Amino acid sequence: MSLSAPPKVTAFRIRPVKAPLAKPHRSASGLIEVASLVLLDVETDAGVTGASYVFVYAPAMLAPTAALLQELEALVTGAAVAPAAVTAMLHARFRLFGLQGLLGIAINAVDMALWDAHAKLAGLPLSRLLGGAPRPVRVYDSLGMMDPDDTARDVEASLAAGFRAFKIKAGRPDPRDDAAVVHAIRKVAGADCWVAADFNQAFLAPEATERMRVLDAEGLAWIEEPVKAEDHAGHAAVRAAIATPVQTGENWWGLPDMRHALDAQACDHAMPDVMKIGGVTGWMAAAALAEARQMPVSSHLFVEISAHLLASTPTAHMLEWFDLAAAVVASPPRVADGHAHADDQPGAGIRWNEAAIGRCLA
Repeated sequence: MSLSAPPKVTAFRIRPVKAPLAKPHRSASGLIEVASLVLLDVETDAGVTGASYVFVYAPAMLAPTAALLQELEALVTGAAVAPAAVTAMLHARFRLFGLQGLLGIAINAVDMALWDAHAKLAGLPLSRLLGGAPRPVRVYDSLGMMDPDDTARDVEASLAAGFRAFKIKAGRPDPRDDAAVVHAIRKVAGADCWVAADFNQAFLAPEATERMRVLDAEGLAWIEEPVKAEDHAGHAAVRAAIATPVQTGENWWGLPDMRHALDAQACDHAMPDVMKIGGVTGWMAAAALAEARQMPVSSHLFVEISAHLLASTPTAHMLEWFDLAAAVVASPPRVADGHAHADDQPGAGIRWNEAAIGRCLA
């Protein structure tokens, strides 16, 4: 019995954009006013297009990332829409160079777009294609570094929008000021509301531990990246000395980084970033490893695809809501009663706002 030829990739469409944020976002590492995104469409001979986007942190990284994607287009054109196989081919091609940094981001953008196309061709939401199903996932609103009054006003708006959990950017010179922001949130949202704190790698392990002598009393759900992301021993030392759970993972480049962190006992929770962990293909491997270790998994950024990935992750915990692409994506998950709801349309949930993209092109 013969099988029809599988759909093949015919072309890429690559668009760097500077997507304005609804509000500037401040952390211990600086201020973000626009999201530097590269949008990717992978076209196929079946008339289906797969979409993804990546966040490259700074406008200076837009052009090099787009150039890398143009180089990958030549390698992927003509390949079957088989995401894991294409990703394995690209990994083999660039193994000697390494799969981190902008090259890793570009390869993972291709992986995500191919999975979107694959799900659309199957007529399934990505979560169903991966063995799960669209379902509500707990969500928290990721707030910037603000004073207590401004934080309280943002929390009031977040509650009205359906959020019931919150994360602050922490790392102020005096840790008591971080505690004051937590108090402001709970005054508005309730004494028992879910609150976490992200230090964005601001400290060495001894200072991070000293700060937690103040913050341990606040009942935080977790502290995130108190030390450099690659300092697994430092994370483990902080974790051993404090009562609050430690979260890390948004800067793991692929499964080897995740294994090293877990083997070092660097964290209580895992937060892979789909753009860095290896796209959808890498995420599913990370989810399996987390399940084997019985470790809760939360997402970092990329709210559309992350809602689908968490819905098919056995130890799914929390979806981070920091909607970087709100200015250019027309299909964010719905938030209600503290949960994010991915839609049940075929694909990974990305549909472009073409009129807005035209105004944001870099």
